Amino acid sequence: MTNRELLTSFVGAYPAQPATAFWRAIEIGALARHGLPGGLGLDLGCGDGILTDILLRETGPRTLVGVDVDPLETQAAARFPFYRRVHTCPGDRIPEPDGSFDFVLSNSVLEHIPNLEATIAEIARLLRKNGRFLFTVPGPGFHANLAGSVLPHVDRKTYLDVIDRRLAHYHYLSPEDWRALCARNDLVLDSCLGYLDGRETRRWETLSRMTGGLLYALFGGGRRPIEIQRRLGARDLQNRKRLPMPMARAIARLVSAGVPIDVNASTWIQLDAASCLLVEGHRT
Repeated sequence: MTNRELLTSFVGAYPAQPATAFWRAIEIGALARHGLPGGLGLDLGCGDGILTDILLRETGPRTLVGVDVDPLETQAAARFPFYRRVHTCPGDRIPEPDGSFDFVLSNSVLEHIPNLEATIAEIARLLRKNGRFLFTVPGPGFHANLAGSVLPHVDRKTYLDVIDRRLAHYHYLSPEDWRALCARNDLVLDSCLGYLDGRETRRWETLSRMTGGLLYALFGGGRRPIEIQRRLGARDLQNRKRLPMPMARAIARLVSAGVPIDVNASTWIQLDAASCLLVEGHRT
């Protein structure tokens, strides 16, 4: 699929989250273009499994073990047949034997884990020798690509701090940071590839400001987006049904109007201009 076609799929799957759908369409397009290794994979931070389902339609089937800390998410993910098992546990304590996996996939998850070092060490433990890892994460360029607050008298640092609290982002590691972190844990960084350019990031920012950002403010800034979605019933709805395709296609056209999200679909963005990184490598 093109990124625009993926956007329609994600809008259909996440009808209450147009900003998330926009970001994920570009991200999964990049990940699918890169491809997944074969063998048994660990889906670290699998969530409700919907994103992985869309990804596997692009890459072809894989057998996976899902892991997520949220029991409501793992309960939803367990319905997908590509999961051999789904564990409810933190990323640094996964109940699987050493060297169990041919690859580990973590899509937009590691930035949410405060104690990242312990999770990377656990990934190294679980990978077989020469097993592969693929992480998608925001990088240092994410902050740089944001436009900033539309409200007067809000300085940029305050605005970025609120964004990070709302998104629960703890890390924006550079390629050099990833190389050092991997080296400390018997992993080798093979490459970092960039995706999500400045224009795409600012479109996400606008959509997010009008949806998740607004709800975050209305709920007093004290609830995570997933908690707000559950409170409003949106999370349950997306796990039960999808938007009809004509409606999803119309919304996808609206949220991407004026942003050529397919322009970079066959290339990677220069790292210093990219908001996000695809981090890949192997276990020694």
